[in-house]
Amino acid sequence: MSLLAASSTAFSKLSHQSPLRRTSASTDSRSPPPHGRVVVVRASPVPAADGVELEGELELPRWAGETSLSRFIGALISFKPLFSVMKLGARQLLIGNAEKTNIPWREMTNEILNSDVYKEMESVQNPSLVYPDYYLNPFHAYDEGNLSWLAAAEAEAATMSIAKLAVPDAPTVDEANKIVRGKWLKAIENHLKQYSGNSEINDILDIGCSIGVSTRYLAEMFPSANVTGLDLSPYFLSVAQYKEKKKAARIKPIRWIHANGECTGLPSKSFDLVSLAYVLHECPRRATIGLVNEAFRLLRPGGTIAVTDNSPKSKVLQIQKFAGTLPSKVHVAQKHRAVPR
Repeated sequence: MSLLAASSTAFSKLSHQSPLRRTSASTDSRSPPPHGRVVVVRASPVPAADGVELEGELELPRWAGETSLSRFIGALISFKPLFSVMKLGARQLLIGNAEKTNIPWREMTNEILNSDVYKEMESVQNPSLVYPDYYLNPFHAYDEGNLSWLAAAEAEAATMSIAKLAVPDAPTVDEANKIVRGKWLKAIENHLKQYSGNSEINDILDIGCSIGVSTRYLAEMFPSANVTGLDLSPYFLSVAQYKEKKKAARIKPIRWIHANGECTGLPSKSFDLVSLAYVLHECPRRATIGLVNEAFRLLRPGGTIAVTDNSPKSKVLQIQKFAGTLPSKVHVAQKHRAVPR
């Protein structure tokens, strides 16, 4: 797994019962899992250049933490007009840095915004869906959070930017993305070989699928499976469906569902593999519990839940948080109002 995901990646073979509703200790991944227990398999991180340690605590800048300077910065941030200017500056910095690494951020965004993507909304949106309160707050520098066309149009470029940040020595952005996603898929493959035997993967659910990047990787890995991407944002799902239509037709087309990952409305025990890719780090605690409980409910006995996510100990992410985007105090404040991606 990439350094972004190494520490917090877990792949579990389990019974259909939720570990959040019972006491269950993890077992060593080298031995067969006893009934009702969870096996956690950790993917190996991408090797760092020149032997540099990828994880650990960095020294905080003077304006971070509980200091007088930090409180002063916090007071400045709380002044809305100033915050808006800071947010705009941080956004331009993020886009500029991405374009320096050959990610055509503005071009990709305009291509979506000037397309027929808007026609997809009617077929994917569930107008009766009630959004959880945390989903209606500003997030990722978007006032409407993930409920906007701009956020959806920029999602792919942002994903590519994070992949390149994770693997800076990759020769191209595509190669960086393949490394990041490849480690994740390899860990799933190894886990299935070790614990699932000859069990077939017939039905896959990707919760918090965003614009369908992880969903498409799963569909390519399991071409004969029925793959479903589920997300709270109809804007992201519209982009996912629009992009999928631009590709060659699959034997089994991907199904896109507009629903809350904490309460999907899908039948119990209906999936062999449930994925949560880069979702949980953006959720408040109660949402994380709800998402995991729902994933277990949907899982068939003997199925697999695959979780890949950012490592909070990643030095690259810490550098990005403290030097590359909004001040950490803003990031942390918004994180608790975050949403599945």
